[in-house]
Amino acid sequence: MAPATHLLVSWIIAAKTTDNPRDCRLVALAGVLPDLDGLGILADWYNSAVGNRDHEYYQRYHHYLMHGALAAVVIPLVLVCFSRQRLRVAFLALLVYHLHLLCDYVGSRGPDPGDKWPIFYLAPFSLQPMWICQWQWQLFGWQNGVISIVLFIWAIAMAIRRGDSFIGVFNRRADAVFVGTLLNWRRSFRARFEKRE
Repeated sequence: MAPATHLLVSWIIAAKTTDNPRDCRLVALAGVLPDLDGLGILADWYNSAVGNRDHEYYQRYHHYLMHGALAAVVIPLVLVCFSRQRLRVAFLALLVYHLHLLCDYVGSRGPDPGDKWPIFYLAPFSLQPMWICQWQWQLFGWQNGVISIVLFIWAIAMAIRRGDSFIGVFNRRADAVFVGTLLNWRRSFRARFEKRE
């Protein structure tokens, strides 16, 4: 699944299960950080733009470096160092991390039916076990689109009620602007609706 979808599902779980903004952000990050191994795509774009032949970093390392047991231990351990409720954050970070893997397992195929993305759970130490979902759907398939839209609507509704959103995982000022805009839209919509009555 796309990183934005991972962010939405992780933030919704974090917002429902934590009781302070810091722990919420940390748990949400645990569901997004596995995709750090996909940053090789930036090097690929650069190399392609300047004419270098070596532009296979994304294909080589995504789902390999950060989508396994080592990162499943390291990511929660690092995040717990910054948390308030350490045991809760450790458990939830481990949960959303593995939910990320499950979502990628079923929803990360390329455009070609044979272009399945495996999960190497013991990488980078071993290529076994290699888990491949035989019915894996496309990364940009309708299934991921529907899931992303539902999660986005759910997250927006939660943000209006809570006064903070998934944007706050990365920037609290931008989150305040985003939520303020949502609340203004809601007030404007209600005012128009009341005038019609």
